[in-house]
Amino acid sequence: MTQMNDHLEAFQKIGYTIFENLLPPEYIASLRNALEPYHAEQRFGRNGFEGLHSQRTYGLLAKSPVFADLATWPTLLEVCDRLLEPSYLLSAFFSNRIHPGEVMGPLHYDEGFYHIPRPRRAFVVSALWAIDEFAEHNGATEMIPGSHLWGDDRIPAPDEPGAVPIVMPAGSVVVMLGTMWHRSGANRSTVPRIAINAEYCEPYLRQIENMSLLIPPEKAKQYSRRIQELLGYSIHSGFIGYVDGLHPLRLVDREYGQHGTSEAGKAAADLLTRPGSWHLSGGYQAPAGSDPAGG
Repeated sequence: MTQMNDHLEAFQKIGYTIFENLLPPEYIASLRNALEPYHAEQRFGRNGFEGLHSQRTYGLLAKSPVFADLATWPTLLEVCDRLLEPSYLLSAFFSNRIHPGEVMGPLHYDEGFYHIPRPRRAFVVSALWAIDEFAEHNGATEMIPGSHLWGDDRIPAPDEPGAVPIVMPAGSVVVMLGTMWHRSGANRSTVPRIAINAEYCEPYLRQIENMSLLIPPEKAKQYSRRIQELLGYSIHSGFIGYVDGLHPLRLVDREYGQHGTSEAGKAAADLLTRPGSWHLSGGYQAPAGSDPAGG
């Protein structure tokens, strides 16, 4: 717990932290093997943000179940549990293969498309998994420590002097707040560098990737309940995310909700009794014994 608290303190101070050597070599090899067919047939990026000498493979859970363990890696989810509200979602899950000759990417922060004034707390937790070693010469991601605290009045210059490369061995992950300014580095080496990005958002925000279309109910059945919840087959605060008034897991598991009070019903009951909840301000109050969005 003390070690995790140190990492959480780093988020407050500089906006990111590094967990080294989490992935065993055999799992890294399986991730590489799963990506290889897509790398063989893909073209380079369509613009300077994707990278004109980079290959991105989007929607990884639609490509292979081998990526599921990475999306639910316990250390990463422990961080999300501490920084985001319950029922948080997997917003984006893709790989980025940066080839030799790729130039430095533009500085940005991952929440830039949520038009909410800064400074503020982060609504996104982003993880960059090093499938290859991150080194200064092969395109290591660059961060601006402390930039998660900046307001809207401070925009970094392209040659921002405070940007530092994130150097870490393969199998490691750098986790940052969605308000952190960062960019991909230039690959001056002779071989490509692969990373996998996993981004998690608050449950009331729209996901970057449309996960319910990428992983429809029939495909979602192959995954664990935790993966299903992260994709969006879940309910937040009793109501957000229902399908025809019912829990979306009914589309995946026909037996869901047949044995006792459903998860959505419990969440709804908690919502309706929480101080400051909707019905206390004169809004809807469920009839006694009902199961809003969960029955």
